[in-house]
Amino acid sequence: MILEYKRKIFGYECDIYGHLNNANYLHLYEEARADTLEQMNMPIRKLADLGFHIYLTNIEINFVKGLPLESTITIKSRIDSMNRLTSIWIQEIYNAQEELCNTAIVKGAFVKYGKPIRLPKEIFEQFRKFVR
Repeated sequence: MILEYKRKIFGYECDIYGHLNNANYLHLYEEARADTLEQMNMPIRKLADLGFHIYLTNIEINFVKGLPLESTITIKSRIDSMNRLTSIWIQEIYNAQEELCNTAIVKGAFVKYGKPIRLPKEIFEQFRKFVR
């Protein structure tokens, strides 16, 4: 299931060329994943209260087209695959013209007390409803 997050690019996020700074793509993807988890009724705070965290283990970002100041963007996020220990997210940023501007493959692991751990079945099943 693809979930969407929309926002505008602000001046403080741009580089000297007036485009979204490379480092800020990570911030945008983080915002979108947090919003997606809320849409899934599994917000970060709820997971943390249960003692679980999602630690990112790898991010691959592909730049396709620049995002200028004041662009309105849509970030589409989905869980591509997951098991009780890890997940792989696909995220894409589109401009207002619905052109693909950036893609990310984000890999993460579920952690409790600083160590990788398998999610309990009931939490895993909640996530699994949203895979692909």
